[in-house]
Amino acid sequence: MRFSLKLLFWTIIIMAVGFGFSGFYFVNYVFDTSLEREIKQTLDESSILKFAFETAALNIPAKYDVLQDDTIEQIAWNLESGGRDTRRLLRLSDERKSLLYMSDGFKADYNMLLETDQSRKTYRIIEEQGKYYIQTGMSIHALDRVLYLETMKDVSEVFKERALGFSVYRRVTIFMLFFGTVIMHFMSSWLTKPIRLLTRATKRMATGDYDYRAKQISGDELGQLTMDFNKMASALEENINKLEEEIRAREDFVGAFAHELKTPLTAIIGYADMMRSRRLDEKQNFLSANYIYTEGKRLESMSFRLLDIIVTKRGEAELKIVSVSPLFEYLQNMFVTNKTMKFRFDYEEERVQADANLIKTVLINLLDNACKASEPGSFIDVMGYGVEEGYCFAVRDYGIGIPKEEQKKIMKAFYMVDKSRARSKNGAGLGLALCAEILLLHESSLKIQSEPLKGTCMSFILAYGREEEF
Repeated sequence: MRFSLKLLFWTIIIMAVGFGFSGFYFVNYVFDTSLEREIKQTLDESSILKFAFETAALNIPAKYDVLQDDTIEQIAWNLESGGRDTRRLLRLSDERKSLLYMSDGFKADYNMLLETDQSRKTYRIIEEQGKYYIQTGMSIHALDRVLYLETMKDVSEVFKERALGFSVYRRVTIFMLFFGTVIMHFMSSWLTKPIRLLTRATKRMATGDYDYRAKQISGDELGQLTMDFNKMASALEENINKLEEEIRAREDFVGAFAHELKTPLTAIIGYADMMRSRRLDEKQNFLSANYIYTEGKRLESMSFRLLDIIVTKRGEAELKIVSVSPLFEYLQNMFVTNKTMKFRFDYEEERVQADANLIKTVLINLLDNACKASEPGSFIDVMGYGVEEGYCFAVRDYGIGIPKEEQKKIMKAFYMVDKSRARSKNGAGLGLALCAEILLLHESSLKIQSEPLKGTCMSFILAYGREEEF
């Protein structure tokens, strides 16, 4: 069952129970109030009749010492006749509670009379032939005689009013329930509309429409729920897009890796087959062997760098406090044999927190890329200096530069700005990807400043390695 129908159903049940109990209480309260008023009025009238009877008895000439039965009947008849407009019914009994006088239509039994004595008044409500009466009983003292007076008053109108009240209230309740059902139907539909919109949004997202958002139509808890759902949907869409990008990047990576393997392998197989299938002179034999060696070294370098990337992604660097001087001295000794470039080293002595071997790998790759991007005889600056955030390593070349739109892509594996130039210099596009992963372990990143035909400066910052003073 839909939530809106449940809400409507239970609201109608609560309304029906509420109207039922409130109507029953209200009608009975009015009935009880009216009945109590009639009982009080009837008792008052009975007291007046008693007083009138006793007064009439005192006015009888003192002919007899004891009030005679026929005189009692006469007084009773006079009292009844004087009150016919009130539908007064009387019954008089003597000391032994034997009947002396009874009005026509007085059909009550003698049960209440047997309970009546000289010290108290009694009353009860009785039903006779579909009509309701208040019957009262009390004693009368007249000329040394004790008589018992009973009256009956018709109060059927009070009971009819109660029945009419229940009938009217039932009709009103049915009308109110019908009217309330219509109103609650629209209210429940309006209140649950955010839920329906959320349900629609979840279904759309389940079909793959991740950019669909639920419409927020209220500022209450359901509106907040809609807002939170949309935030969740945005986060989910972002994560899915990232996953899709990672999948595409992985596919591109595999494709590029396969392509990079195919090119040197083709050359190796080709030259090896030529050396195997024919006799070559010394020069051709040297050139073929040199091609095989060069392409083999390229495959070796690419494999090592790819392995370094995988290991770096899975591992954690052991950061220690190291001096920067051995790092720069290592670079100077390594590239001193490179006579085609002019290296300028300028650095300040300092200590940093780093894994020395990993940082050497980063600097070697940056210098290697700078050499590949520069023409023979160009200058390459290797710098180290302190900044506010830490110690900055920088490598600047004055070569071909990198276009601005390519700068965000060059740290992806196998991405090369100029593929023909990179391959001619045994490049595979893995160096900067490895640098990015290593610097990530050092909580740093590679910054690139470059302009086409003006050169490139690549730098990164490491935290200082100063020991705490106690």
